[in-house]
Amino acid sequence: MANVVAIVGRPNVGKSTLFNRLIEERKAIMDNESGVTRDRHYARAEWIGKFFTVIDTGGYVFGSDDVFEGAIREQVEMAIEEANVVLFMVDIMEGLTDLDKEFADVLRRYKKPVLIVANKSDTPEKTHFTGEFYSLGLGEIYAISSQTGLGTGELLDEVCRFLTDEPESEDTLPKFAIIGRPNVGKSSFLNALLNKERSIVTDIAGTTRDAIHSHYNAYGFDFMLIDTAGLRKKAKIKHNIEFYSILRSLRVVEESDVCVVLLDASQGIESQDVNIINLAIRYNKGVVIMVNKWDLVADKDSNTAREYTAAIRKRLAPNDFIPVIFSSVHQKQRIFQVLEKAVKVFENKKKSIKTSELNAAMLPEIEHYPPPSHKGKYIKIKYMTQVPAQIPTFLFFCNLPQYIEVSYERYLENKMRQHFDFEGVPIRLFFRQK
Repeated sequence: MANVVAIVGRPNVGKSTLFNRLIEERKAIMDNESGVTRDRHYARAEWIGKFFTVIDTGGYVFGSDDVFEGAIREQVEMAIEEANVVLFMVDIMEGLTDLDKEFADVLRRYKKPVLIVANKSDTPEKTHFTGEFYSLGLGEIYAISSQTGLGTGELLDEVCRFLTDEPESEDTLPKFAIIGRPNVGKSSFLNALLNKERSIVTDIAGTTRDAIHSHYNAYGFDFMLIDTAGLRKKAKIKHNIEFYSILRSLRVVEESDVCVVLLDASQGIESQDVNIINLAIRYNKGVVIMVNKWDLVADKDSNTAREYTAAIRKRLAPNDFIPVIFSSVHQKQRIFQVLEKAVKVFENKKKSIKTSELNAAMLPEIEHYPPPSHKGKYIKIKYMTQVPAQIPTFLFFCNLPQYIEVSYERYLENKMRQHFDFEGVPIRLFFRQK
């Protein structure tokens, strides 16, 4: 990332609102409650032909023993280190606070260009309150309203002075979403892969709120890894912030190519795990099941993993095409094998089968076990072909498509998986009259 702009400041000054305005999309969760944003949140933006990455951060607080606020401080400092220019947000209505003064001292240590952004200047009259912020000694003050957009143009003009010409990077990278119930190790998995603290990790369920995107390269393959908030049952959602977090997670699932679903080995597969996996399949996504915390399972023998896999497949029937990998993020055991399998599933999802190969493999299977007759009428499948779609989709041309039974469709799907390896990917079969 050549051009990076970090938005920093104490809690509840409007950082996420400005972030959403700059990227022209409601990606960051906003709420009047302090401390909603925790992790660093990245997105692309553009102004007068200059493209840059914006980082939203959590509110910086001093002298707190709260586990989240200590981790948030680390995330903010990482964002400052990455940035070409820092937007230091203050609240023009509350005026200059001790927290602002202390944070200004932190910013001076980094020797980065800093623009003070006096937010909540909703009317021209309020811009007169900016004077006291000059005492920070950090330069010009930009009075804006992140809610209405007032003054953001002048701010962005100044930001662009610190940016280089960077071509727009199209959002074409494959997306691998890390999903699952709360506290199964999703953020720990991301951090272990990246070998750095990209997401805040605690033992408290619901630590991650926004979807955290990270660019990754492995096995000669570039893609985006996306950490998400844990998906609870609807009945257990008690707060607005958690509700919006889950909406973000669902949107990530919709936009992703492959979902890596984490299970807690010490708890087994639960009904919510099944719901999450079925959700990914319903959205036509490739799926890999990662059974995390395998090191916590006591009394394992050579049959334990096999029995565990059988129990998972039984709960997921008839969707038994999903690969299952047993791992431990804490021990870094088989975590890269999970990633390798996710790449293979993505390739399976994009696989294209030639019509001649498809017919050469499937017509003998159909001849060996033809469709059951219906009221004395014989069903004859003439040929089949693949059609363009999000997932592998095939048309079977026959004389009486309306009489093909679900059990026979399942037989054809199983045979296709045997011949062409669609592991981890749902496939669709359609029958048309010839």
